[in-house]
Amino acid sequence: MSKAFTRETDNEDDDLTLPPLPAGSKNYITPQGYAVLRDELFELIDNERPRIVEIVHWAASNGDRSENGDYLYGKKRLREIDRRIRFLTKRLEIAEVTDPSVHHGRDQVFFGATVTYVDEDDVERTVTILGIDEADSLKAEVTWVSPIARALLKSREGDVVKLVTPVGVQEVEVVEVRYPAPVAEKT
Repeated sequence: MSKAFTRETDNEDDDLTLPPLPAGSKNYITPQGYAVLRDELFELIDNERPRIVEIVHWAASNGDRSENGDYLYGKKRLREIDRRIRFLTKRLEIAEVTDPSVHHGRDQVFFGATVTYVDEDDVERTVTILGIDEADSLKAEVTWVSPIARALLKSREGDVVKLVTPVGVQEVEVVEVRYPAPVAEKT
């Protein structure tokens, strides 16, 4: 069948499913995480997309598009960019920016805390509780909806909490709770 008669779907968000949020909850994010997503969105809209559109326009003017690699790759890249723009726009619309520095000096675990805890095997770990769109497990950052974060939230230094794991319930002790220092207002 000729490609001329095939139709691409209008809704290409199927492969960009949003990470699930608990029912009735908000999409919490730190001001820094919000800024990163916003900067990525503006970079795509202001720089990346126009650059690719220019390449596709140039490639299309060269004639036969069926075997034109610049054209085919450019169109594919445009779809990826548009999909990411839609994703970022949706996420920024529902974001609830929460500044963890308001808890600076407190010993209770809330969103944005960096928590050091010890498990039953005396293994000490430190995690930072962040939003779904900003947490990076390679940097010891967990989402606030993760099992460890849910177990730690609202606990205090010295508390022992129960963590449900695939191998059973484990107790962990909260050793230290830290928050970033408030950024001084520029006058």
